[in-house]
Amino acid sequence: MSAVPASLPGMAKQITPFLMFQGKDAEQAMTFYTSLFDDGRILDISRYGSDGPGPEGTVQVARFALAGQEFLCSDSFVQHAFSFTPSFSVWIETESENELERLFAALADGGSQLMPLGDYGFSRRFGWVNDRHGVSWQLNWA
Repeated sequence: MSAVPASLPGMAKQITPFLMFQGKDAEQAMTFYTSLFDDGRILDISRYGSDGPGPEGTVQVARFALAGQEFLCSDSFVQHAFSFTPSFSVWIETESENELERLFAALADGGSQLMPLGDYGFSRRFGWVNDRHGVSWQLNWA
């Protein structure tokens, strides 16, 4: 087996998580997410116009940041037979137990707890939730 050179033509320039919402709630979701973090911010939003193809005013593509990590999101105008799954989640390391509890409560509100806050052996406190928009979050205080 040969080693892969440090830089190859065609290597990825950037990797960014992309969240596709089907309920026209991309803007509501990213507004909620950015409100939870001191440095959370919506960076830009492009909306569908009256000429479509999506419903006017819905999010064609938007970019937001949480704790230095950029995300992309959109409102899909095509109804798909799939949505978010917990097999992909956003992992959050918190600096304090209070921060862990605050974020867990906010994200679980209107969603579902997959693993309630507890000591599972690999962490002092850990919890896993699906939020009200269906996005999965793992929260850890090591």
